[in-house]
Amino acid sequence: MEVRKLVGTVEHYFSRISVAVVSLVDELKLGDEIVIEGKTTNIKQKVESMQIEKKPVSIAKPGDKIGLRVEGKVREGDKVYKEIVS
Repeated sequence: MEVRKLVGTVEHYFSRISVAVVSLVDELKLGDEIVIEGKTTNIKQKVESMQIEKKPVSIAKPGDKIGLRVEGKVREGDKVYKEIVS
């Protein structure tokens, strides 16, 4: 069974480089399966690239603002959920 846990909110989206700025409320790691949802957004992907202040990181903590490469257009206010398989 899959459970979704809110990990953050999209604050900005850079369309030219397909990167979302996400403000985190929970930990996120490379390899995590995430879902980004909003009014017109529904993207499921694996976390493959994350940066904090232009430096690659493998783990980001609550309170961090990360640059997250995304596989589609996202919008400010979209919610980022981590899929947890139980």
